[in-house]
Amino acid sequence: MFISPEISALIKKSATDAGFELSGVASVNDPKELEYFPRWIAEGRAGEMKYLESRDGQGRLKRSSLAHAAPWAHSVIVCAINYNTAQPYSTQLTDKTRGWISRYAWSREDYHESVMRRLRQVETALQNAFANPASSSPAITPDNSPPLITRCYVDTGPIVERVVAKYAGIGWIGKNTCIINQKLGSWLFLGVILTSLDLAPQAAGLPAPDRCGSCTRCIDACPTHAFTAPYQLDSNKCIAYLTIEKRGQLPDDDDLRSQIGRHIFGCDICQDVCPWNRKAPATAAPEFQPRSELVNPALEWLVEISDDEFRRLFRSSPLRRSKSGGLRRNAVIAMGNSGDKKFLPALEKLAQNKAEDEDEVLRESAEWAVRKLT
Repeated sequence: MFISPEISALIKKSATDAGFELSGVASVNDPKELEYFPRWIAEGRAGEMKYLESRDGQGRLKRSSLAHAAPWAHSVIVCAINYNTAQPYSTQLTDKTRGWISRYAWSREDYHESVMRRLRQVETALQNAFANPASSSPAITPDNSPPLITRCYVDTGPIVERVVAKYAGIGWIGKNTCIINQKLGSWLFLGVILTSLDLAPQAAGLPAPDRCGSCTRCIDACPTHAFTAPYQLDSNKCIAYLTIEKRGQLPDDDDLRSQIGRHIFGCDICQDVCPWNRKAPATAAPEFQPRSELVNPALEWLVEISDDEFRRLFRSSPLRRSKSGGLRRNAVIAMGNSGDKKFLPALEKLAQNKAEDEDEVLRESAEWAVRKLT
């Protein structure tokens, strides 16, 4: 194992310089948390997210074993950045004419791009130290060291980020399956760098102890009962999955559609009620500052948005993942759940539109919303 105070300091400094609040190192071992993953996939808990079922040449699930997916890697550098903003939580808002967009999607830039840009800074610092041995400490670039290999990922690699984050000391995995840090809470974006370096963890006492205790507020608050047990989530019932990943019509289940409430894109409920987020600090990162029109947006605006306007407004936003049809579908469902009959004329117009170019999913959703309101 490559234990070096110099390289630990280099990683920590470069992560801080890049704007990350937390960083750490985990080894490429398959922890016990990943033993559940194959069964979770086999039970269909991933819904339509087929990328989670990606397999290697031997037919093994890539995300169930990082050692198999990246046999050249020996360590994982994990970086975390706070994206919380000083705005109300979804549980504090009562205006029935407005919907909810998840906190992480309020910014103008997709977090994948902003976190990756910062992650590349850390990778470059590490690569430069090994590419220029004359200017580096011998402890960082020992004689006859093999070439350094690195790979950066933000939600796209064959890795379950929250698990390696736990073993890198970033925090513990909460009962809502989010990584939670004792000081920063759970409003964290994670980025990882796989490296061929065999690094030792940077802190004693890893992984971080589970501090959820007997609290079950996240589980109790979930309106769709998406948690099958503490630490276990069924994506098929998760509002975030239903409003972002689910294509086409939402499940023909009146209870499930009703329980979605006025969520348009994602869901923050299980984090909003978490006691560890009561004093979560607001981020200073400029790219995560909210666009005011996305904080509790007007449902009428979202339903009427055109494809061109959607592309113009959200070309660099996380919201582009839902596509304009998905966003309008969700807004129509939210209108039905609002209880406000002022939406009936707009909904009836959508429900009665039989034009060939009209979205059938939108029409069916509007028909459901009309029935719900009447």
